[in-house]
Order: sequence, then C-alpha cells, then structure tokens
Amino acid sequence: MAFGKDHELHQRRFGRNLWVGACLLGFVAIVFGLTVVKVTRDGPIEGFDHTVRPQMTEGAK
Repeated sequence: MAFGKDHELHQRRFGRNLWVGACLLGFVAIVFGLTVVKVTRDGPIEGFDHTVRPQMTEGAK
C-alpha cells in the first residue's frame, strides 16, 4: 500500500517540529556545557561531609 502525498499542513507542521527540536537540543547543549564548566572550574570535586575544611574558609586563600 503506497502512501499518498502529504498535505501542505503536514509539511508546515513538520518544519515547525524540526525548529522546535533544534531549539530544544540547543538549550540542552547550553545547559550541559554550563554544568561542565561549573563543575570543572575549581579543580577536583569535593563532597560535602558536614565538616569544616581549611580550603572552604575565606582566610585560607
């Protein structure tokens, strides 16, 4: 069974869906990039262990 030609409405909707998908992918890429930069900016990640560490006080730097 062969499919008929798409209606003009379906072609416009497909074009809009591509743009929405591209914008969403771009937004996800920006958020991921900012997350990577924020996590790797200050060196190794230190976990929060509910103790005071000299590295975290203002006078240590």
